[in-house]
Amino acid sequence: MNGLDIFLLITSIAAIAFYGVWHTRSRRDLNSYVRGSDHTPWWVIGISVMATQASAITFLSTPGQGYLGGLGFLQVYFGVPIAMIVISLFFLPIFHKLHVYTAYEYLEKRFDRKTRLFGAGLFLLQRGIGAGLTIYAPAIVLSTVFGWSLQWTIIAAGTIVMIYTVLGGTDAVTVTQKYQMGVIFIGMTAAACILMSKLPPDLSIVDALGVAGGFQKLNASNFSPSIHERYTFWSGLLGGTFLMLSYFGADQSQVQRYLSGDSVRESRLGLLFNAICKIPMQFCILMLGVMIFVFYQFNQPPLFFDAASNQYLESRKGDPTHAQNLLKYETQFKETHAQGKQHLENWLKARREKNEQAATAEFVGAAMAQQEGEKIRKAAAQELSTQNTEIKTNSADYVFITFILRELPHGAIGLLVAAFFAAALASKAAELNALGTCTTIDFYRVLIKRQATDEECLVATKCFTALWGAAAIAIALFAQLSENLIQAVNILGSIFYGVLLGLFVVGFFIRRVGGTALFWAALVAQLLVFVLYYKLTISYLWYPLIGCAACVVFSLVIQIFLGDKENKVKPA
Repeated sequence: MNGLDIFLLITSIAAIAFYGVWHTRSRRDLNSYVRGSDHTPWWVIGISVMATQASAITFLSTPGQGYLGGLGFLQVYFGVPIAMIVISLFFLPIFHKLHVYTAYEYLEKRFDRKTRLFGAGLFLLQRGIGAGLTIYAPAIVLSTVFGWSLQWTIIAAGTIVMIYTVLGGTDAVTVTQKYQMGVIFIGMTAAACILMSKLPPDLSIVDALGVAGGFQKLNASNFSPSIHERYTFWSGLLGGTFLMLSYFGADQSQVQRYLSGDSVRESRLGLLFNAICKIPMQFCILMLGVMIFVFYQFNQPPLFFDAASNQYLESRKGDPTHAQNLLKYETQFKETHAQGKQHLENWLKARREKNEQAATAEFVGAAMAQQEGEKIRKAAAQELSTQNTEIKTNSADYVFITFILRELPHGAIGLLVAAFFAAALASKAAELNALGTCTTIDFYRVLIKRQATDEECLVATKCFTALWGAAAIAIALFAQLSENLIQAVNILGSIFYGVLLGLFVVGFFIRRVGGTALFWAALVAQLLVFVLYYKLTISYLWYPLIGCAACVVFSLVIQIFLGDKENKVKPA
């Protein structure tokens, strides 16, 4: 990065943060701090919901998923429209009617205090870890690529977002997210335009899609019935629906976003905005990764995309004894890529000459060369891990940032890095705001000081927000990831979200179950999910469905044994 890149990065991030603090300088009461100004328009709610869900991990890691696996990851989001409609019809009216600060207040009104505390506790545990992950994930990529200190990158990003979230509350999150999403949109659009301009001049869009389709990168749906395959149409539609219902309907970081609307209508429109736009947005991000794959079929890609592996490879070149195997793999990789490129150029020529037989033969040759190149890359990764066990090669997280640094002009690099930080700050702010609110409303005002005034709760919320910010930074400083970043976030949510959703499903739809039965059912269901996750090899997308279903079934069974010993129905 040069001076222009650094200027764009610092200016955009600082301007958005300062604007958030200035715009919300008059927020002095608990209601406006926690719920917002109560006149947020639907389109701002929609952008805020989208920004909270789409962290820096989405924009850093998802293009890598597109590069490696094509459009198949899109199936994770097939349940979003269904989830948004269900939440708009059932969840939202109840939350608005009760005028709650947090979703978990409903659980005490419908059941009892221990059920409320259990639900809030699940949220704090999952989202507290997730908050550390959302700052760790982009920090480790950016620090590795740019040579920044990982610790100071984490601390700097965490401190910035903690300050303006503590000072401004919900409105600071909402008003900054629309500008952060603007920076993200401009940056991603610029990257896409530059990418398309760098494709070979004689390669049309149709030809590029033909290359991607030939390499099976455009298969957005997999109808396999196997529960062991990670991404299928069925796991996305069924498991994905429950995952999205849990996230958007029972996670306070999202509930708090759409409760800022002044009416059910405004909040519903904000949710339906996401129902319409979420899948196309993810499609575009994945498609960007697919086009990067096409680009690297005509341009030499690195043997390793992650900077740590490349740095180690460069450092070993002066030591032939240790570098001999790696250098051999690098040479073979370049030769194989050159062969594949030649086959694709011949394919283009045959395609234009309408010689289908020759075109098919050349594309088969290109596909075989690409497969051979991936075998060489895997062998090189194994050799590298043998020589240095501390290096974990994970190409998906580094594909996009590597392309940016190697191919984009200065200025565009700074804009894209600013977009990544904007995404990190947007989701991080919403998480901290929700964590502070939940801790105050569901624990401080329930267990510590039941008669606390609004002024005392406001101070407590700010303090708890700051504490959660510090905790997230601490978690990020000690975090270690083996999964691809975007998958790691979804896996974490899948483990906890199903049971959390089950609490609300029972509350909304099964009137015969009481609080004691539901509490023990949820506890057993969560333990079951932990056991199954460590024992089975099924797709993580099934766990929200399993957790929710187990919670519902166990609650009905336990209620039968309890009989009428408790008041099973409380007016909500």
